[in-house]
Amino acid sequence: MSRAGAELRIMFSPGRVQLVQEEVVVPGLRVLVTGATGLLGRAVCREFQNNGWLVIGTGYKRARPRLLRCDLTDEDAVRGLLHEYKPDVIVHCAAERRPDVVERHTEAAVNLNVHATSTLAKEAAACGAFFLYISTDYVFDGRNPPYGEDDSPNPLNVYGRSKLEGERETLRHCPGAVVLRVPVLFGEVESVTESAVTSLWLKVQEATESCTLDHCQQRFPTDARDVAAVCRKLSERARQDPSIRGIFHFSAKEQMTKYEMAVAIAQAFNLPSNHLIPLTEQPAASALRPVNSRLNCSRLELLNLSVEPRPFTSAITDCLWPFTPDKRWRQTVFH
Repeated sequence: MSRAGAELRIMFSPGRVQLVQEEVVVPGLRVLVTGATGLLGRAVCREFQNNGWLVIGTGYKRARPRLLRCDLTDEDAVRGLLHEYKPDVIVHCAAERRPDVVERHTEAAVNLNVHATSTLAKEAAACGAFFLYISTDYVFDGRNPPYGEDDSPNPLNVYGRSKLEGERETLRHCPGAVVLRVPVLFGEVESVTESAVTSLWLKVQEATESCTLDHCQQRFPTDARDVAAVCRKLSERARQDPSIRGIFHFSAKEQMTKYEMAVAIAQAFNLPSNHLIPLTEQPAASALRPVNSRLNCSRLELLNLSVEPRPFTSAITDCLWPFTPDKRWRQTVFH
């Protein structure tokens, strides 16, 4: 399929988004990425763009002037957006993904995680776009891992329940959609606090005083770039094969607590870690978390739609080195 005329090109690079209006003939297809200012949204935009897709990125509160600004909780705005840009694929990354925030601001979180997802799924079905909804391992209670796609969900917190409701709305309104469940993510960040994984950098640097970190909850930190590649592969295959539908899991394979992640980060940057103290009791938090919600990812693997996850140490080094004191030197030498 080719499209000629005035096309909207959105160029992505770390920390920068650029939109250019130009006359082109586009041999590829259009993908609409919600939450394009977020950790995963940025990675998805780059992945699709680098593989010949025309990317249309949306944001709202954090939308830059050159991204499309859209309130996803406004049904008329969503309908108008899809009518104007006619995407072939929609990757729905936008969500309130911080469990403690969801507990405190439940109504706003449910509006985004459930109601906006329902609207997008309805409109995707109406316009014939393939719809890919990003969900979470927190739909499981963590008591009997690993979890396959057909295992019964039992979320422990409001965040997990909202994402599970989003899954159900997706598949109810758009039966040909894909739900992709993923664990805690990290990647190229604009601020280290953007991910629960990269935020450990602040703890690692507090070498002058001891710092306790959870050493109970088992996590599988996954690079957003790998998730983005899976999203593209799913989208490309699904457009050719209607059997690609329903629920899929993707996760890195390294099992780590927050304490172990922080120690690995310290070792990667040759920093001391003896100030990091493992906490072996469940940490106090407003939202309960599953102890181990490991995902069985064999469905993706059997269909050759998975990717080999990047090793944690090398991936986290890629993400955090710009925040080291010598970043300017490294940019000069290697970039």
